[in-house]
Amino acid sequence: MSLFEAGMLICFGFAWPTNIYKSVKSKSTKGKSLQFLLIIEVGYVFGIIHKILYSQDIVLVLYILNFVMVAVDTALYFVNRKREKELEAKEAQN
Repeated sequence: MSLFEAGMLICFGFAWPTNIYKSVKSKSTKGKSLQFLLIIEVGYVFGIIHKILYSQDIVLVLYILNFVMVAVDTALYFVNRKREKELEAKEAQN
């Protein structure tokens, strides 16, 4: 197990709940990038695959946890984007 790899994932792991909270509270996609979220997800998938194939250790749990948090934030992006489009449509009708 690499302590540096674990430390990196722990630091990233502390950032995602903040992003999720921001998405829930703001109900907006402002400041969010779907491309960025998807690139991060792909990166975590590669990390998970590497851990499964070459280096099975407890750090795999951190990759999975981070992946899930980014997936939640990505889902919130779509929920909030739908809400924004509905509001835009209502405003256009008025």
